[in-house]
Amino acid sequence: MTAAKIARALLRGRKSGAGYIACCPAHEDHNPSLSLKDGEGKLLVCCHAGCSQETVIAKLKEMELWPEHDSSKKSRIVEVYDYTSASGHIRYQVVRTDPKGFYQRKPDATGGWTNRGPTDREKLLYRLPEVIEAPIVFVVEGEKDVETLRAHGFVATTNAGGAKAIWLPQYTEVLKSRECIIIPDNDRPGWRRAASIGRALLGVAERIRVLDLPPETKDISDWFAGGHSDSELIALLEGVHAL
Repeated sequence: MTAAKIARALLRGRKSGAGYIACCPAHEDHNPSLSLKDGEGKLLVCCHAGCSQETVIAKLKEMELWPEHDSSKKSRIVEVYDYTSASGHIRYQVVRTDPKGFYQRKPDATGGWTNRGPTDREKLLYRLPEVIEAPIVFVVEGEKDVETLRAHGFVATTNAGGAKAIWLPQYTEVLKSRECIIIPDNDRPGWRRAASIGRALLGVAERIRVLDLPPETKDISDWFAGGHSDSELIALLEGVHAL
């Protein structure tokens, strides 16, 4: 892996002087703040917006964009989540790996994949065709939680990138005039994300409710894994006031 290859895989990556620049994957970056350079057999990275080198490298490792020197720890794909257009055509995927990590990829012109995520303009809600048809939609943080809710008969969605991913205007537009039930992950980033989404949907969605999970519960998948049922979830929602 070289600085050039990493830059090409990141948003707005390009040559700059003796090295490369790109949007930093460790924070919400719209103007390229990450510099990359090959030097003395090492890859040098620096986020000029303040992310630590350790944080940036950890994120690049999650995206499989950092050299893996220990072959015994080589990651393998364990789950693939398709993000499709309204007509069901795959636009990009979120790939989950073991050891736990995530990266995004898009179809290339040869029938394969390129490890490059979508631009903001290309980003879509997960399970978009189902969301378009549904009057009530759960909004959660990850694709796993979406699939958990679907297994219990609910329509759910999320946006790629986790708690730090920006909630974009096109997501709000899709959820216009729908009842939206936001279930945040039970941590500070999850609560902040839920508040941001709630603000975006105010005056647009037909109804908005935010369901806070019990303190000992990590997310809705964890809640169901604890033995709870879909009827219990419905009962919980009956006590939640709309925003």
